[in-house]
Amino acid sequence: MATTEFRVAPQAHITINGDSCRGCTTKACVSACPAGLFVTTSDGGVLFNYEQCFECGACYLVCNTAGAISWSYPEGGAGVVFRRS
Repeated sequence: MATTEFRVAPQAHITINGDSCRGCTTKACVSACPAGLFVTTSDGGVLFNYEQCFECGACYLVCNTAGAISWSYPEGGAGVVFRRS
């Protein structure tokens, strides 16, 4: 994972609704993200850093709070760079 290249888009392709996250009891996105980009805050919220996202969608799939996570692919040319081996 340390050698993975990311092309950072100016706009986040994933956004979270902090109010919805504060009411969540499982915080499943935190444990589901393989890149560890979700962290809980002291007030019960969740912070997300999209710059090194693998675009797997795990956070969106495990979230059990309607409207808490909005997910789309990054704009063209941005995001994780997949290489041939």
